[in-house]
Amino acid sequence: MTNPIAVWVVVPAGYLLGSIPFGLLLAKLVGGEDVRRHGSGNIGATNVSRVAGPAAGILTLLLDAGKGAAAVWLASRFSGHNGTAMMLAGLAALVGHCFPVWLGFKGGKGVATGVGIFLALCPLAAVCALVLFVLVFVFWRYVSLASLAGAASIPLLVYFFWAPGHAPPLTIMFGTLIAAGLIFCKHSANLQRLNRGTEPKYPMGKPEGEDA
Repeated sequence: MTNPIAVWVVVPAGYLLGSIPFGLLLAKLVGGEDVRRHGSGNIGATNVSRVAGPAAGILTLLLDAGKGAAAVWLASRFSGHNGTAMMLAGLAALVGHCFPVWLGFKGGKGVATGVGIFLALCPLAAVCALVLFVLVFVFWRYVSLASLAGAASIPLLVYFFWAPGHAPPLTIMFGTLIAAGLIFCKHSANLQRLNRGTEPKYPMGKPEGEDA
């Protein structure tokens, strides 16, 4: 059973962790630019790298992943390693990243934060999804397509790699599906451009279109 008190603590804490706009803060710190006014306007690592340079982009990627992992870790410590509490905290962090209260609920697309969540929940599944991301990106050069491939694969990977000989609890599977679905929803514009053949490949300098 999930301790309801733990849920009431870890879910708000996860949301607040996820809502920290590291990309926006780093771009302002490094170059004094508001990343929302340049490139795609996204606060994620890809657009930060275009606006403030690769180092800021990589640091944004690591910090965005870190806040997802931190939310799951804190939930694990507070709830006694309860999988449901950990999944809820991870989802809260993902929602916080995508819809941060500090930025009028206009945030990133959740890929890096999602990676951090599943590195903490099911490391082997996350690593396999990252390998798929790299393969798709290297072959097609679309960050968005690689992100979507990784998101689409994670529910199946979590199912197979959760524990040897054991399927994950239903709360983990439903939470994983919700996380993948949210990432897909945040990439709806990318999906439309991919379908039309107008999605920009990476690197493209500072294109007008959105990135992953």
